[in-house]
Amino acid sequence: MKITVTVFSLTIMIIAVAVIVVLTGNYSETSQDKLRVAFFPSIGHAVPIVGLENGIFQEEIGEQIKIETKIFDSGPQVIESIFAGSIDIAYVGPGPVINGFLKSDGMDIKILSGAASGGASFIIQPNSGLDSFENFDGKRIASPQISNSQDVSLRHYLASNGLKPVEKGGTVFVLNISNPDIYTLFAKGDIDGAWVPEPWATMLVEELGGVRLFNEEKLWPDEQFASVLLISRTNYLENNPEIIRNWIKSHEETVSWINSNPDKSKTIFSNFLKKYMGKSLPTKIIDESFSN
Repeated sequence: MKITVTVFSLTIMIIAVAVIVVLTGNYSETSQDKLRVAFFPSIGHAVPIVGLENGIFQEEIGEQIKIETKIFDSGPQVIESIFAGSIDIAYVGPGPVINGFLKSDGMDIKILSGAASGGASFIIQPNSGLDSFENFDGKRIASPQISNSQDVSLRHYLASNGLKPVEKGGTVFVLNISNPDIYTLFAKGDIDGAWVPEPWATMLVEELGGVRLFNEEKLWPDEQFASVLLISRTNYLENNPEIIRNWIKSHEETVSWINSNPDKSKTIFSNFLKKYMGKSLPTKIIDESFSN
């Protein structure tokens, strides 16, 4: 069963939990007293940000479990941390999850739920000519990191339209760099376009004069796709089923809270960015980011 609720036109999706836990099994490890959670400082990760900041997760998990947060900028880094056993659950895009699932033969990663749909856009320089495929030759287009969800989408978009990146014998330069560096290079005019998540996409438009060629969901059937998933390290899931159940419950509660409290949710997200990045974003950018 899939339950979808709308949050400022950003769809937060709770997908039927794909967790199989043997309740009567004997485990080789005892239940831990901490939970290490990874997520990104982006709009698509509003569920963990809002739920952690307003205490929903801690209340449901219980004070006896210490929640440790780890903030990442790219999905492949998250998956490597899952493999290394340094994080227990994570919010991450589907591209890295699929790669990690295949790399581990499905043994190390379990998908618990969907978390968001949408929240990424293709932003171009106004004079780049990237609104026409005949102008892609020699252009420089950025995505956050190789094999992350935006990078996978960008490369699929190119392939679907008969184009290839330079390293595959084509003529389009695909640059994999962090979101802050994408912002800097876009401001300098050193890149022609970028496939990025919110709020970076809106920042490129509102602050740097970029053009939103399209929101990524426009490319998907019914304009719906899971852009963020909640996953767990398999060993942690098997040894701590009650903690995982409580987290999923509070995950759903947070979705409902966001839907019922849009203005408060935006404020919480803005305050989080100020705490994490040292500055908050203008209200207009926050509003536009949530709508995309």
